[in-house]
This record gives sequence, C-alpha cells and structure tokens, in this order.
Amino acid sequence: MAKKSPAKAKMIRAEAMRDAAKRRADMAAAKNSVSRGVIEVDEYAQVDGAWREIGLETQARRALVDDGLYKLSDLRKVSLAALKDLQGMGPNAIRVIVAEMKKADLSFRK
Repeated sequence: MAKKSPAKAKMIRAEAMRDAAKRRADMAAAKNSVSRGVIEVDEYAQVDGAWREIGLETQARRALVDDGLYKLSDLRKVSLAALKDLQGMGPNAIRVIVAEMKKADLSFRK
C-alpha cells in the first residue's frame, strides 16, 4: 500500500475529526447508542490504525477516536486524568498507552 501524501493524510484526518464530532453529538442525543447497535465499525476501522498497532482493545480505541485522538502524539493535548476518565479506558489500556508514550518520549498535558 502506497504512503499517502501529507495533504491527503491531513484531509482524511480532518474528515475523520468531523465525523468523530458528529458521532459524539449523535451519541449524546441517543444517550446509549452502543446498546442500540448504532456504532459503525467501518468508520472506526478507517481511523484507529495507530491504536490497533500498539495493541489497544476495541473499547479503548473507540473511546480515543470519539475524543478526537487519532495517534500517539495527539495525547499531548490531554492529561492522564482526562484519559482515565474516558468511557472504555481500562487499566490495561492506560498501561499500554503510558508505556508507548515513554517509548516515543512524549508526555501528557499537565
């Protein structure tokens, strides 16, 4: 698979962010869309590749994508406490993310 150009990647990321904002609004309106089977798996599969590579489980990947976090460097925008508060982020996911952040020499927002 050929590597996407930076402009194309930026366009896809912006589109994914708009879609994530729409999903968050829809989920807030529906209150509990997961139990109603509203989640579109294909939409998540397009944008959660970075999280899939580091071995995060599905719920944690969805929580990160819904919050607009698509890659490891995006985690610099949030604090560790805010990350722990996301629905679907368990202790194992936090442990994996913290380890990957240390490997990449990145830190959370204070």
